[in-house]
Amino acid sequence: MSIDAPSHASALLLQEAARRRTFAVISHPDAGKTTLTEKLLLYGGALHEAGAVKATAQQREVTSDWMELERRRGISVTSTAMRFTHRDTVFNLLDTPGHRDFSEDTLRVLAAADCAVILLDAARGVEDQTLKLFQVARARGIPLITFVNKYDRPGLEPLAMIDHVESTLELTCAPLTWPVGHPGEFQGVLEADSGAFTRFTRTARGATRAMEERVSVEGSESDPDWATAREELELLQADGRTWDPEPFAAGTLTPVLFGSALWNFGVEQLLDALIDVGPAPAARPTLEGEARALDSGFSAIAFKVQANMDPRHRDRIAFLRVCSGRFERGMRVTNARTGGTLALAYAHELFGQDRSTIEDAYPGDIIGIVNASDVLVGDTLYAEAPVTFPPIPSLAPEHFVTAHNRDPGRRKQFHRALEQLDHEGVVQLFRREANEPAPVLAAIGPLQFDVASERLVNEFGVHVRLEPLDWHLARRIAREDADAVRSSRWAELIERRDGTYLAAFRTPYALAQFVEAFPAVGLDAMAAR
Repeated sequence: MSIDAPSHASALLLQEAARRRTFAVISHPDAGKTTLTEKLLLYGGALHEAGAVKATAQQREVTSDWMELERRRGISVTSTAMRFTHRDTVFNLLDTPGHRDFSEDTLRVLAAADCAVILLDAARGVEDQTLKLFQVARARGIPLITFVNKYDRPGLEPLAMIDHVESTLELTCAPLTWPVGHPGEFQGVLEADSGAFTRFTRTARGATRAMEERVSVEGSESDPDWATAREELELLQADGRTWDPEPFAAGTLTPVLFGSALWNFGVEQLLDALIDVGPAPAARPTLEGEARALDSGFSAIAFKVQANMDPRHRDRIAFLRVCSGRFERGMRVTNARTGGTLALAYAHELFGQDRSTIEDAYPGDIIGIVNASDVLVGDTLYAEAPVTFPPIPSLAPEHFVTAHNRDPGRRKQFHRALEQLDHEGVVQLFRREANEPAPVLAAIGPLQFDVASERLVNEFGVHVRLEPLDWHLARRIAREDADAVRSSRWAELIERRDGTYLAAFRTPYALAQFVEAFPAVGLDAMAAR
């Protein structure tokens, strides 16, 4: 019995891991990402009625956009996690910001995802921000499932969309569903494997599940739109654009589905595709280049830190992705960065802003640890066998300001609040060496400063004045190259709280001049957190 117990526990753990699908949704702003997220929750049974970003008085507020600033501006500015079950599969949905200014938050979330749904507007296709996020996903080796949204509106013909995606992203497209009817006259989708036609009808405001009618091949042959769709799909299949798990896992092939999140067209098919072709959790590479087996001792990586999700509690939550082993509430773990131990007594299952106590979790699950003040983004936590996962990189900032405290009597609160926003990744916190007492805040985009200012006032009672700095490029440098930056007139040296040095430049010309003057200095556009 004692011999069989470990193997039984291992088999159970692997069985539970195989039931998990942990994925992110990435897109350009206005492609319908938040709407799609709501509809996935609706079809997954987690909501009875879906909300919308542009809510009227009669509509629900969206679940994934929980921050007041998000609801007021109608955009997503922070990532969140939501868990639900569909077809006996446990989904961990990671919603990401679509705005370019918050692409670093997306980068951190992708460190916790096993695959991503890349959402395209049927009329616009792959836009600039979509391409940037795709490049981030490709750099992390994350398989992509493509969902062409808003097909109920005029847009690109489906064959033109396939050509556009393949030429822009350099991916082979393998349609899993194919639209019947022209863009703007969407009637439903054709299933690539069976050839069956699923017809959709609209529901009031798209708030409830759409009525679906699955029509057999024999019942569809008289429909000219069905015949056209069938011919187009057969043309693609004859040309080799069919589902193949190996190139999908390698990131060279993307399955494609068509639909309309607003009217619930194709949403359930996307959920089914995530189950049928989406990857389950797998052994995760470690810093040493090995792979942490799923049935090894418990390990997890912290990919996000968020304070004040619930203003009533004023607490701090570290988001963990379970990488191996079984999590049990109350277990004691070690932080690989600090060597310190902590008990995970206050662990929550997350659903947007809502949370509930969770007793156990398995590889692929996302859990929130409350008030683990020593846990930072990128930290590895483990029990039993030690392990360290590679750090999560951060993007080189492009906008810089100095932050001045307007109330000298709240100096401690000012510095504590800035440190908290830095821990969360809302902004990056630096200091200058040139006797400048005001800290430097850095960001990918200026909207991050708006979020930081609003949160400083509303959550910490701190009022600041932000003064722009004339820097627009930054590169990470090694500590031994700091003197070169100090001696150059083309760059200025700033230091992050963790000891990372950046060389800040005013213009691309200044960067080029520095490279010419100091060719031996390594300049990195990404820095590990």
